[in-house]
Amino acid sequence: MATTKLKGNVVNLSGNEINVSDAAPVINLAGKDLSDVQIGGSQAKAQVIVVVPSLDTAVCAAETRRFNEEASKNELVQVSVVSMDLPFAMGRFCTTEGIENLTVASDFRNKDFAQAYGVLIADGPLAGVTARAIFIVNAKGIVTYKEICGEITEEPNYDAALSAIADVTNVS
Repeated sequence: MATTKLKGNVVNLSGNEINVSDAAPVINLAGKDLSDVQIGGSQAKAQVIVVVPSLDTAVCAAETRRFNEEASKNELVQVSVVSMDLPFAMGRFCTTEGIENLTVASDFRNKDFAQAYGVLIADGPLAGVTARAIFIVNAKGIVTYKEICGEITEEPNYDAALSAIADVTNVS
Protein backbone atom coordinates (compact mmCIF):
# COMPACT_ATOMS: atom_id res chain seq x y z
CA MET A 1 0.00 0.00 0.00
CA ALA A 2 1.38 3.39 -0.98
CA THR A 3 1.69 6.14 1.60
CA THR A 4 2.16 9.87 1.86
CA LYS A 5 2.29 12.24 4.83
CA LEU A 6 -0.04 14.83 6.29
CA LYS A 7 1.83 17.29 8.51
CA GLY A 8 4.52 14.66 9.06
CA ASN A 9 2.13 11.82 9.91
CA VAL A 10 1.99 8.82 7.56
CA VAL A 11 -1.33 8.24 5.82
CA ASN A 12 -2.15 5.25 3.65
CA LEU A 13 -3.44 5.46 0.11
CA SER A 14 -5.88 2.95 -1.29
CA GLY A 15 -6.73 1.86 -4.78
CA ASN A 16 -4.80 0.53 -7.74
CA GLU A 17 -1.28 1.95 -7.82
CA ILE A 18 -0.51 3.39 -11.27
CA ASN A 19 3.12 3.75 -12.32
CA VAL A 20 5.13 5.13 -15.21
CA SER A 21 4.64 3.00 -18.35
CA ASP A 22 1.18 1.81 -17.21
CA ALA A 23 -1.89 2.54 -19.30
CA ALA A 24 -3.80 5.44 -17.75
CA PRO A 25 -7.28 4.19 -16.77
CA VAL A 26 -10.16 5.96 -18.50
CA ILE A 27 -12.44 7.55 -15.90
CA ASN A 28 -15.46 9.83 -16.32
CA LEU A 29 -15.71 12.64 -13.79
CA ALA A 30 -18.08 15.56 -13.23
CA GLY A 31 -17.08 18.92 -14.66
CA LYS A 32 -17.86 22.23 -12.95
CA ASP A 33 -21.16 22.35 -14.88
CA LEU A 34 -21.91 18.63 -14.17
CA SER A 35 -20.86 17.67 -17.71
CA ASP A 36 -18.81 14.51 -18.21
CA VAL A 37 -15.05 14.96 -18.20
CA GLN A 38 -12.98 12.01 -19.39
CA ILE A 39 -9.55 11.52 -17.86
CA GLY A 40 -6.95 8.98 -18.97
CA GLY A 41 -6.74 6.76 -22.00
CA SER A 42 -5.53 7.86 -25.39
CA GLN A 43 -6.64 11.33 -26.39
CA ALA A 44 -5.77 13.92 -29.03
CA LYS A 45 -3.36 15.66 -26.65
CA ALA A 46 -1.07 14.63 -23.84
CA GLN A 47 -2.74 14.98 -20.45
CA VAL A 48 -1.50 16.57 -17.27
CA ILE A 49 -3.63 15.28 -14.42
CA VAL A 50 -3.14 17.41 -11.31
CA VAL A 51 -4.71 15.76 -8.26
CA VAL A 52 -5.45 17.87 -5.17
CA PRO A 53 -7.34 17.27 -1.92
CA SER A 54 -9.52 20.39 -2.28
CA LEU A 55 -9.39 23.66 -4.21
CA ASP A 56 -10.50 25.31 -0.98
CA THR A 57 -6.99 25.27 0.52
CA ALA A 58 -4.17 27.73 -0.05
CA VAL A 59 -1.71 25.13 -1.37
CA CYS A 60 -4.23 23.56 -3.78
CA ALA A 61 -5.30 26.99 -5.00
CA ALA A 62 -1.68 28.05 -5.59
CA GLU A 63 -0.95 24.82 -7.46
CA THR A 64 -4.04 25.21 -9.65
CA ARG A 65 -3.16 28.83 -10.44
CA ARG A 66 0.38 27.75 -11.41
CA PHE A 67 -0.82 24.96 -13.73
CA ASN A 68 -3.44 27.30 -15.22
CA GLU A 69 -0.61 29.69 -16.12
CA GLU A 70 1.61 26.89 -17.47
CA ALA A 71 -1.25 25.34 -19.46
CA SER A 72 -1.63 28.51 -21.48
CA LYS A 73 1.98 28.09 -22.68
CA ASN A 74 1.59 24.66 -24.29
CA GLU A 75 -1.25 23.90 -26.69
CA LEU A 76 -0.17 20.26 -26.94
CA VAL A 77 -1.46 19.31 -23.48
CA GLN A 78 -4.81 19.21 -21.74
CA VAL A 79 -4.45 20.06 -18.05
CA SER A 80 -7.09 18.75 -15.67
CA VAL A 81 -7.30 19.32 -11.93
CA VAL A 82 -9.08 16.50 -10.09
CA SER A 83 -10.44 16.74 -6.55
CA MET A 84 -13.40 15.61 -4.47
CA ASP A 85 -14.82 19.16 -4.43
CA LEU A 86 -18.42 19.59 -5.52
CA PRO A 87 -18.66 20.82 -9.11
CA PHE A 88 -20.43 24.04 -8.01
CA ALA A 89 -17.58 24.93 -5.66
CA MET A 90 -15.07 24.20 -8.43
CA GLY A 91 -16.97 26.53 -10.75
CA ARG A 92 -16.97 29.33 -8.18
CA PHE A 93 -13.25 28.83 -7.59
CA CYS A 94 -12.50 29.05 -11.32
CA THR A 95 -14.60 32.20 -11.69
CA THR A 96 -13.05 33.89 -8.64
CA GLU A 97 -9.48 32.93 -9.56
CA GLY A 98 -9.74 33.47 -13.33
CA ILE A 99 -8.95 29.83 -14.11
CA GLU A 100 -9.61 29.47 -17.85
CA ASN A 101 -6.79 27.35 -19.30
CA LEU A 102 -7.51 24.03 -17.64
CA THR A 103 -10.38 21.73 -16.80
CA VAL A 104 -11.55 21.01 -13.26
CA ALA A 105 -13.11 17.63 -12.60
CA SER A 106 -14.75 16.19 -9.51
CA ASP A 107 -14.52 12.60 -8.31
CA PHE A 108 -17.22 13.19 -5.67
CA ARG A 109 -19.77 10.73 -7.05
CA ASN A 110 -18.05 7.39 -6.53
CA LYS A 111 -14.31 7.96 -6.15
CA ASP A 112 -13.57 5.94 -9.30
CA PHE A 113 -10.59 8.11 -10.25
CA ALA A 114 -9.05 8.01 -6.77
CA GLN A 115 -9.40 4.22 -6.64
CA ALA A 116 -8.19 3.63 -10.22
CA TYR A 117 -5.10 5.82 -9.77
CA GLY A 118 -4.31 4.80 -6.17
CA VAL A 119 -4.62 8.27 -4.66
CA LEU A 120 -7.54 7.85 -2.25
CA ILE A 121 -6.51 8.74 1.29
CA ALA A 122 -7.54 5.72 3.35
CA ASP A 123 -7.03 7.00 6.89
CA GLY A 124 -6.31 10.08 9.00
CA PRO A 125 -8.21 13.37 9.08
CA LEU A 126 -8.41 13.62 5.27
CA ALA A 127 -9.68 10.07 4.73
CA GLY A 128 -11.92 9.94 1.68
CA VAL A 129 -10.28 12.72 -0.35
CA THR A 130 -7.45 12.56 -2.86
CA ALA A 131 -3.77 12.89 -2.08
CA ARG A 132 -1.68 15.50 -3.90
CA ALA A 133 -0.28 13.96 -7.09
CA ILE A 134 0.57 14.61 -10.72
CA PHE A 135 0.27 12.17 -13.60
CA ILE A 136 1.40 12.98 -17.13
CA VAL A 137 -0.09 10.80 -19.84
CA ASN A 138 1.08 10.80 -23.45
CA ALA A 139 -1.38 10.95 -26.35
CA LYS A 140 -1.29 7.14 -26.58
CA GLY A 141 -2.63 6.89 -23.02
CA ILE A 142 0.57 5.78 -21.28
CA VAL A 143 1.69 7.33 -17.98
CA THR A 144 5.08 8.99 -18.57
CA TYR A 145 5.42 10.81 -15.22
CA LYS A 146 4.07 10.31 -11.73
CA GLU A 147 4.55 12.25 -8.52
CA ILE A 148 2.73 11.40 -5.32
CA CYS A 149 3.76 14.34 -3.16
CA GLY A 150 5.56 13.15 -0.05
CA GLU A 151 3.77 15.74 2.07
CA ILE A 152 0.17 16.62 1.24
CA THR A 153 0.52 20.16 2.61
CA GLU A 154 3.38 21.02 0.21
CA GLU A 155 3.31 21.92 -3.47
CA PRO A 156 4.65 19.43 -6.04
CA ASN A 157 8.00 19.56 -7.79
CA TYR A 158 7.03 22.00 -10.54
CA ASP A 159 10.41 21.85 -12.29
CA ALA A 160 10.22 18.06 -12.66
CA ALA A 161 6.58 18.15 -13.80
CA LEU A 162 7.21 20.95 -16.32
CA SER A 163 10.26 19.10 -17.67
CA ALA A 164 8.14 15.94 -18.06
CA ILE A 165 5.48 17.97 -19.88
CA ALA A 166 8.14 19.32 -22.25
CA ASP A 167 9.44 15.78 -22.82
CA VAL A 168 6.01 14.34 -23.64
CA THR A 169 5.21 17.19 -26.04
CA ASN A 170 8.78 17.72 -27.33
CA VAL A 171 8.58 21.39 -26.38
CA SER A 172 11.31 23.09 -24.39
